[in-house]
Amino acid sequence: MRWLLALPLLAALAGAAQAELLLDGIAAQVGGEVVLVSEVRALAGPTAARARAQGAPDEEIRQLYVDVLEEMIDRALIQQLVRRAEIGASDAEVDAAIASIADENGLTPDKLRASVEAQGMPYALYRERIRAEIEHARVINDLVASKTRVEESELKRLYQEQIARRPQGGEEFHLRVIVVTAQGDAPGARDVACSRVDEAKARVAAGEPFEAVARDLSEANPERGGDQGWVHESELAGWMRGPVEALPAGGVSERIAAGFGCATVQMVERRSYVPLTFEQAREGLYRRVFDERMAVEYKKLVSRLREQTYIERKGIFGEGGGQKRPQPSSAASEPGEPGEPGF
Repeated sequence: MRWLLALPLLAALAGAAQAELLLDGIAAQVGGEVVLVSEVRALAGPTAARARAQGAPDEEIRQLYVDVLEEMIDRALIQQLVRRAEIGASDAEVDAAIASIADENGLTPDKLRASVEAQGMPYALYRERIRAEIEHARVINDLVASKTRVEESELKRLYQEQIARRPQGGEEFHLRVIVVTAQGDAPGARDVACSRVDEAKARVAAGEPFEAVARDLSEANPERGGDQGWVHESELAGWMRGPVEALPAGGVSERIAAGFGCATVQMVERRSYVPLTFEQAREGLYRRVFDERMAVEYKKLVSRLREQTYIERKGIFGEGGGQKRPQPSSAASEPGEPGEPGF
C-alpha cells in the first residue's frame, strides 16, 4: 500500500488541517466545492520556504503556489468522480488501510492514532485523508489502468533498442554526484563553484550523508540526493572517468575541476556488468512503459473532467488567464502572509 499516507506525511497534513480552520479566502471553485487559500498555503508553504531560502525569485515562488492549486483542483475533480461513480471506500477498508500503515511503521493502531493527534491532526480528519487516498487509487485502477495496454512485441523491440545493444562486459558503477556550475564567465566564477564543492566535501567528511549534502548543494538530481543510478564504464563523462575508475565502493573523490565548474563523486557500489536477458529485463520494461502510458491516460481523464466541470480560480490565482467560464464577479482572497508573493 505504498500509495497510502504514511507517518512522514503526518506533519504536513496536520498543518493543512490547522490551516483549513483559518478560512482566509477561496483559491478556486471546482463545481460545487471550493479550495481554500489556507489549504494551498499549507501544502505549498514548506516547499516555497526552501525555494526562497535557496534564492528563488518571486515569480518562481508564485508559480509553485499555482502548480499546487492545480493539483488540488485535480484531486477535487477525482473526489467528485468517486461520488458519482459510487466507488467510495468503506469504513472497514479505511480501518484495514490504517492497520497496515501502523504495522509498516511498527505501531499498534492505538499508538498510530496517538501519534496523529500529537501532531495536531484530528483523527477523524486523518481517516478522511486515508479514505481519499484509497478512492484515488481506486479511480486509477478502475478507470485508468484498465485502459492501459502494453504489447509483448513492444517490450521485445525496446529490449533490442535499449538493452541488447549495450556492452557485453566491463564494469558498471552506482554513483552519486555533487555538481556546482560556475555562474557566468567572470574571473573567479569557477573558484566560487569549487569552494562550494570543498564545503560539501567537508560536510561529508564530518559525518553528514553524501545524499543529504547533495540535496542541499548539488545541481544534478538534488531531489534524489545526487543519485545517478548505475552507469556503465563506457558511459562515464570524460571529467569523471579517471576519478571514478580509481574509487573503491563507498569512497568519495577529491574535488574535480571541469569546464562547467566543480564536482565530487561518491562510489556507492561497483560490479561487473552482466547483460540482462529479455526475461530478466521484461518486468522492468513493462513497468516503465505501463507507468508512462497510465500517466498519459490519467491526464486524459483529468482533462475530460476539467472540460465537464465549472472551474474558477479566484483572486491572485485568477490572474494571467487560465480561468474557465468566469462568473460575473469573484470573491478575492485576503492579502497574503509575509514572504508569499501575492498570497
